[in-house]
Amino acid sequence: MVEVQLNNDTQVPVGMLIAFAICTTLLVAVHMLALMISTCILPNIETVCNLHSISLVHESPHERLHWYIETAWAFSTLLGLILFLLEIAILCWVKFYDLSQAAAWSACIVLIPVLIVFLAFAIHFYRSLMTHKYEVTVSGIRELEILKEQMEHDHLEHHRSVNNGLHYNSASAEIV
Repeated sequence: MVEVQLNNDTQVPVGMLIAFAICTTLLVAVHMLALMISTCILPNIETVCNLHSISLVHESPHERLHWYIETAWAFSTLLGLILFLLEIAILCWVKFYDLSQAAAWSACIVLIPVLIVFLAFAIHFYRSLMTHKYEVTVSGIRELEILKEQMEHDHLEHHRSVNNGLHYNSASAEIV
């Protein structure tokens, strides 16, 4: 797509050529950014995976750079794929404009359902991830609440036994 051959005497509107140039540049830039972020993060993740202490995981840079990892994923998958589909549509217009506009329209008509299916899957997948993350968080909060209640119950039981005189204090015991 970057090396597409165009005729000098083409009738393709200038706006379409500008859109093609911008889309191609964005597509390459987005994937290069995602590649750069992934390349920089991967050695840190591999290093942590090779450690034998679970406590060191939280000291890893990939925990602090979580936002960048998600950005790389979003750029590479969501934005990159949308730009790629848009690129195909514009490329069909640029290449077929002089030969057959019906061919360009046909390509766009085929791409519309593909884009709809892609977006539907992306939304469904994202919602599934967020639902899972929400359920894990709620489960963690419930476990903390149960632990808190258990600690409060144990604390109250300890105070009751002390107040009822059941608590044995060896320092004040006398042997007769």
